This record gives sequence, C-alpha cells and structure tokens, in this order.
Amino acid sequence: MSDQVRLLLADDHPVVRAGLRAVLDTEPDFRVVAEAAQAEDAVRIAATEPLDVVLMDLQFGPGRMHGAEATAAIVAREGAPRVLVLTTYDSEADILAAVEAGASGYLLKDAPPEELAAAVRTAAAGRSALAPAVAHRLMGRMRAPGEALSRRELEVLRLVGDGLSNLQISKELFLSQATVKSHLVHIYAKLGVDSRTAAVAAATARGMLRR
Repeated sequence: MSDQVRLLLADDHPVVRAGLRAVLDTEPDFRVVAEAAQAEDAVRIAATEPLDVVLMDLQFGPGRMHGAEATAAIVAREGAPRVLVLTTYDSEADILAAVEAGASGYLLKDAPPEELAAAVRTAAAGRSALAPAVAHRLMGRMRAPGEALSRRELEVLRLVGDGLSNLQISKELFLSQATVKSHLVHIYAKLGVDSRTAAVAAATARGMLRR
C-alpha cells in the first residue's frame, strides 16, 4: 500500500459520490483516484488503476450489475484492492451477499464521517470493517443458525416477495421446480409459517429482506 490510501468511489448517484469525495478529501492520507457510476465500470477501473480500497454501493439500477457481483469480480484478481460496501441496505440478504462475495467491510451511508474514515483505514490495512449494526446482525445469525436462512433460501424468498412463481424462480436461479419447492419447505419450517405471504412478511419483519 502506498503512503496514501487510493480510493475508487462506486455509486450511481452523482450527489452521493460528491458528498463522499468532500468527506474523504478532508483526510490527508486519502486520495480519490476515480469514480464509477456503474458496477461494471468499477470492475474495469479496479483492474487497471492502482487502488487500495473500493467504496461500493450495492444497487446500480434495474438490469445493471449488482454491487456484490462487482465485489466478487474485483477481489478475484491477484493484488486486488479491498472492497468496502457502503449502502443504505442492512438486510441479512444484502449483508450475506456482500460478505460472501469477499467484501472487507460493510458500512451504512448514515455512518458519521469519522466512522467512514476509520472503516476505510481498517479495510486498507486488510482487516474487517463492519458497522456495529451489521456485526450484531451477523452475530445473531451465528447464535441461532437453525433459524437462519441460507443465501440460496434468501434468494428464493426475495423472488417470492417480488411476485415470481415457482416456475419463474426456477428459471431465474437455474434450479428445478422441485428444488425451489424444497427450499420453500425449509423456509417455512425455519420461519414457522405456512404460506408464501407469511414467509415474506416474517423475513421482512426480522430484517432478512428489505422492507
């Protein structure tokens, strides 16, 4: 790592990027090298620019690469920068997707500037930087693993919440309809419900899915 922490800001909202740059520019050891309005651009820039940390949003609009996908693509390269997810979403599904993709940290956009700066330095040093609320959510999952939904189960339930049928879910996730039904059976058992609507409502209430 160089004397300065070299940063890439990946967010599809120009105002958010401008605000982040304004905050980060006040830190003498930070240097914003580039910005990306789409996750695909972030992957490309991270492969060509010398960077230490990528600040990555999760959502970049319909039909665009997801931030977790981009994170996985970035960290797969040798000598890759660390990825610090910075988002408004704190659902279990989003957190798991980012952590499993290889993110070094997960921070919410309402974090105070000093917490953001500390997380960037922690990620740049190769350590984990999780917002307290995120760490609490993951610890809760570890304490009650029998009640926790797997990432695949969360994906199925998210699509159920979007109104997709079992057939549509099977095509979206490249699964057989029997496998989708099996996942739903496990989901119902873990959540203590007996219908699709109740499962989505229960998971949303518990913070597993976005409201």
